[in-house]
Amino acid sequence: MNIFDPQGPVAAAEKTILIDSIAIMLAIVVPTIVAILAFAYWFRQSNPRAQYLPDFAYSGRLELVVWSIPTLTIILLGGVAWIGSHQLDPAAPVEGTGAPVRIQAVSLDWKWLFIYPDMRIATVNSLTVPVGAPLRFELTSASVMNVFFVPRLGSMIYTMNGMVTRLNLRADNAGDYQGLSAHFSGDGFPDMMFDVHVISALDFPNWVAKTANSDRVLNADSYKDLLQQTVETSKPTYRLDDPRLFEAIATQRIAPQPGPKLSTNAAQSYMGAPNAR
Repeated sequence: MNIFDPQGPVAAAEKTILIDSIAIMLAIVVPTIVAILAFAYWFRQSNPRAQYLPDFAYSGRLELVVWSIPTLTIILLGGVAWIGSHQLDPAAPVEGTGAPVRIQAVSLDWKWLFIYPDMRIATVNSLTVPVGAPLRFELTSASVMNVFFVPRLGSMIYTMNGMVTRLNLRADNAGDYQGLSAHFSGDGFPDMMFDVHVISALDFPNWVAKTANSDRVLNADSYKDLLQQTVETSKPTYRLDDPRLFEAIATQRIAPQPGPKLSTNAAQSYMGAPNAR
C-alpha cells in the first residue's frame, strides 16, 4: 500500500501533487527554522555585536517579507490543489487499452462486494482487473458511510447508502495490490481489506469464465446473508443471478443495514462513567 509506488496514472498524478505540495511548504518551513536558529545565535547574551533595540516597533521591509512569503506559499498550494483536483475528477474518464470494465462496489459490515454486471459474476474482498483497461467503478454503501481506497491505483472516494459515486482508474502493471476501507465503521473495520489482482488482458477472460462456474449464486436472498455484520476471510466468488442487484441496493429497494450498534455492556459502562452525565 505504498503511495510512493504508483501503478496507475491517477496514483502517479497524486504522488506528483503530494511531492509538489511538500516542496512548496518546505520553502517556508526551512527558512523559518533557519531564521529561528540564526536569531537565537546572533542575539545571544555573549555577542557584543548584537544590537539591543528596546524601542523597535515597526519595519515595512520586515512586514513585506513576513507577509509575502506565506501569501505566495498559499497561492502556490491553492493552485496545485485546484488544478490537480479538477484534472483528477473521479468521474472523468481514464483512457486505456481494450474494453472498459464496469465494476459495482458495495461496502458492507465489514466486507467489500464487487459486482461485474456485464459478466454476471461477483466477488467478496477480492477485485480482479485486466492490466491497462479503463476501470469504471460505481460505488455505494449498504450500511454506514465508508471510503474505498487502493493506494497504488489512487483516488480515495466515499461510499454512501442511497447514493452512487463514480470512480475511474487504470492499472498499468500486473501484480497483487491491497485495497482497504479508509473510514472507521465499527468493530470489523481493521479487517475490512480487499485484494486487488491485476492480470493480463489475455488471462482476464479465463478468470471470468472460471468465476462464472462458481457453485455460489448471488441474488437478493444470498445477498441478505452478506448483509450480516461479519468479517469475511474466505473471499468467495459468485455467479450473478440478478444483474440489477446493485440498482436495488443503491435505491434501497433492499434496505441497508443500520450500522454498528453500541453493545449493552459498553452502554452500561458509559452511563456509569463519572463524566458521562
